[in-house]
Amino acid sequence: MMTTESLSLHVGVRPACSCLVVSRSGFYRWKAGYPSGNNFRASPPLALSGIERQNVLDVLHDGRFVDKAPQEVYAALLDEGEYLCSARTMYRILETNNEVRERRDQLRHPVYAKPELLAEKPNQVWSWDITKIKGPVKWTYFYLYMILDIFSRYVVGWMIAPREQSVLAKKLIEQSCEKQEIESSQLIIHSDRGPSMTSKNVAFLLADLGITKSLSRPYVRNDNPYSESHFKTLKYRPEFPERFGCIQDARLFCQSFIKWYNTEHYHSGIGFLTPEDVHYERTEGIIKNRQAVLEDAFSRHPERFKGKIPKPQALPNAAWINKPSAEIIDPLLL
Repeated sequence: MMTTESLSLHVGVRPACSCLVVSRSGFYRWKAGYPSGNNFRASPPLALSGIERQNVLDVLHDGRFVDKAPQEVYAALLDEGEYLCSARTMYRILETNNEVRERRDQLRHPVYAKPELLAEKPNQVWSWDITKIKGPVKWTYFYLYMILDIFSRYVVGWMIAPREQSVLAKKLIEQSCEKQEIESSQLIIHSDRGPSMTSKNVAFLLADLGITKSLSRPYVRNDNPYSESHFKTLKYRPEFPERFGCIQDARLFCQSFIKWYNTEHYHSGIGFLTPEDVHYERTEGIIKNRQAVLEDAFSRHPERFKGKIPKPQALPNAAWINKPSAEIIDPLLL
């Protein structure tokens, strides 16, 4: 503050405080000799004095009123011809003395850390989930297990079963890791907190394979966006039936869908490339070929492009689950 005061003598208070990133109100409080700290606040002119507040607290502690709400105490005192303060002020005095709390026991949920996962190439982060698809009659369902690579959007493993079981999930994950030749400490598998995802069978398998386990926060659907988006793509296909006649029908449909999705679907999230091309790193040649086609079109009709050579959409450098926000830059470093 002394530096601010010295500088203000030459350039003024406002420029000095702005240059040194000092609050002007804080500077004026310091000059006036008020106590430092963010909790300082002048007492309102209509506030009760310390003696009056203690008197109210003593009345609330009296045997007649100790088990009554401030509104009841306020009404009883009015009937007796006495006014100490409003009922709201009684609540404030009790809260200041830590004597206001919820009488019922409230369930307190633990604080879950937000998962922040980054994939810069295939087979770094997988997302998996289970969804229900309708069977032949009402209240019958089949369960589709799906494992997706979040960088390439490639379906690395799937299964349809008549029920949800951790043993089946374990088998699918194990086979998918073997097919993709996953090494220890290479992969993170992310999922929600369903019973199969949090089961001991899956947890022990991931520990044995050296795979890091990641879980979404409870009741937060955005923590597993890739699997949710994939299931939406599946169920919004025109040929997706309202019901499947049997589990074999469901398996045949998903087999055809996943083949189309992996090898033919131009995915908007990966530069309109197919998941298979991205997963097996064939994108460089494809993008070069697209660039050559665009340059040829430009050379023939440059006026249609306003003199600027068009470029094909690039493959994103990374895929995130809950990308962290940009750090706040310290103004002193500007």
